[in-house]
Amino acid sequence: SGTPDRRPKNRRGIGGSGGGYPVEMPPLEQLSAAERRLVRPGGPPSGAAAMKATLTDRPFSDPGWIFERKLDGVRCVAIRDGDDVRLRSRNDLGLDSRYPELVGPVAGQATRRFAIDGEVVAFDGNRTSFTRLAGRGRRWTPVYLYAFDILWLDGVDVRGLPLRTRKRLLREAIEFTEPLRYTPHRNGDGEAFFAVACRRGWEGLIAKRADSPYAGARSGDWLKLKCEHGQELVIGGFTAPRGSREHLGALLVGHYDGGELRYAGKVGTGFDRATLADLADRLGRRSRASSPFADPERLPRTPGITWVRPDLVAAVGFTEWTPDGLLRHPRFLGLRDDKAAGEVVRER
Repeated sequence: SGTPDRRPKNRRGIGGSGGGYPVEMPPLEQLSAAERRLVRPGGPPSGAAAMKATLTDRPFSDPGWIFERKLDGVRCVAIRDGDDVRLRSRNDLGLDSRYPELVGPVAGQATRRFAIDGEVVAFDGNRTSFTRLAGRGRRWTPVYLYAFDILWLDGVDVRGLPLRTRKRLLREAIEFTEPLRYTPHRNGDGEAFFAVACRRGWEGLIAKRADSPYAGARSGDWLKLKCEHGQELVIGGFTAPRGSREHLGALLVGHYDGGELRYAGKVGTGFDRATLADLADRLGRRSRASSPFADPERLPRTPGITWVRPDLVAAVGFTEWTPDGLLRHPRFLGLRDDKAAGEVVRER
């Protein structure tokens, strides 16, 4: 307990369809009788249906939990069924054309039928950077797929198995060669690991109940601990540029509450010139006559605001929420198209 789970050394199988497995026995045949009752035969997942974590602000230690580094990227479920390979985002968008360098390594696995869950990331030094990942259209940046779970293997739905068992299946079924990487974890000692994560400048940790099944929804069996605040917010308008700023000034953002878009503040930093031009083009095509926000009394009195159709989602970092529900020191990190605007609520 408290020691890292090191990256595995994969062993190739011999003959038949056992490639990627330990020579002695395919991984599904290693399941106990009790574990076999938790799986069922079936086809590959038709979509992502990714399990999601619930935000918490209390680091903890517990031998019944494992702790992984929280990666700042794009969620990806990679599905291979023979010659058919699909990469799907958390809201079921295709990622194959966006990250073509990941398709070949998935298709080249000796194991021919599997679905794995992970995160596509880019790095800025030793930190994962959503900003660099979102800017791939303007500058080539290498990406990696960090796998942390397996959902389907050799025609069997394994989501009902305990997480530790699924982790073992993942290590044994997949060969981790660049740009595919296994996500290591630490057992039990979440408080010390969280201190390490924040000291190293990581985004935080994901805590997972070690005996939990995989649920295709948000669950309290997975918790996220953030070293700094950040979340998705919906863009509802923008201000005119001032001084030397070009294209636009600040984004007006909000989140949904009771089906209504609530104003959360202005985001005026985190842009480079290319990003400002791209945002101005996208938002200009979405202009509308009236504000989409349901709380006009909270909106800034700044002249020259352009209101837009609220269907673009921005990733925003900030220091804290003010008592009246506004962002303090927000900065733009990038646009997200892997989450629908109507699903954006304030994380508490």
